[in-house]
Amino acid sequence: MSNSANSTAGTSKLGVAAPQTTRVGWIGTGVMGQSMCRHLLDGGYAVTVYNRTPSKAEALLGAGAQWAAGPRAIAERSDIVLTMVGYPCDVHETILGDEGVLAGLKPGGIVIDMTTSEPELARQIAARATGQGCSALDAPVSGGDVGARSAALSIMVGGHADVLQASLPLLSLMGRTIQHQGPAGSGQHTKMVNQILIASGMVGICEALLYGYRAGLDLEIVLKSVSAGAAGSWSLSNLTPRMLSGDFRPGFFVEHLLKDLGIALAESRRMGLVLPGLALAEQLYLATAAAGWEKNGTQALLLALARLSNVAWSNGPEPKSPRHFSAEPHQN
Repeated sequence: MSNSANSTAGTSKLGVAAPQTTRVGWIGTGVMGQSMCRHLLDGGYAVTVYNRTPSKAEALLGAGAQWAAGPRAIAERSDIVLTMVGYPCDVHETILGDEGVLAGLKPGGIVIDMTTSEPELARQIAARATGQGCSALDAPVSGGDVGARSAALSIMVGGHADVLQASLPLLSLMGRTIQHQGPAGSGQHTKMVNQILIASGMVGICEALLYGYRAGLDLEIVLKSVSAGAAGSWSLSNLTPRMLSGDFRPGFFVEHLLKDLGIALAESRRMGLVLPGLALAEQLYLATAAAGWEKNGTQALLLALARLSNVAWSNGPEPKSPRHFSAEPHQN
């Protein structure tokens, strides 16, 4: 954890989280949230869960979690509540709403929002929590479904350092890299840096695959060469094999990346920044969503770019022939 985690003071009255003493609430059991919550259960914590679609929590209930009827009910039964929902409007309703977490959280409690959301909303949540004797952290993550399943996420934390210290045993069950970024909202700003890198990088990866395909190369062999060199990246190593096998299922939804890119563009405009690469990436992902792939993984950008070049992708019969994959929208 960053040394800057010793630089500020917070309001939490809780000791350091421990399975024997800390009741945990979890809200949001989607692609990543379910795996993240499962690590807390496996770590011995008593966990109460809520999800708008109850069926998505069944596996966690089967593993020993308890159910609550909503965010307020979760908070009333918890010392620390973690949220992993979809959009800033969901975060606002889940935490600040009349039946939200802060309506039920007792003084000394902590709410940790792990959703990728707006920096200003994170600051609002922190101010509201402090005003009622509670604490809040914004702690968005990177690593996708792979990182969530393997407890190898990178967690970017904004808020008071002592609140992070109290929550660290929980976060350490889900992430391998946990960095304190600064005051409330700093975690969300750091996640915007991450998403700008991811989006622009994916454009390069998909264009490179199309180039290699049209040049008649065996893309699996190409991947072995370039991923070990200066062009290597997490996306290249983890998402390119999915594209080469025709797997466009979501580890992270196109529609959620578009939400993030919209936040990043709004923040960059507010700061007077000109980021043409980010703007182009958003336009290309808008085209991906418009073609019907908004519920697919971010690697579906390849399909949209293939259409622009009139490239049809279907399984090639020969292992060493150029790879082709279906460009039909995935039905979820």
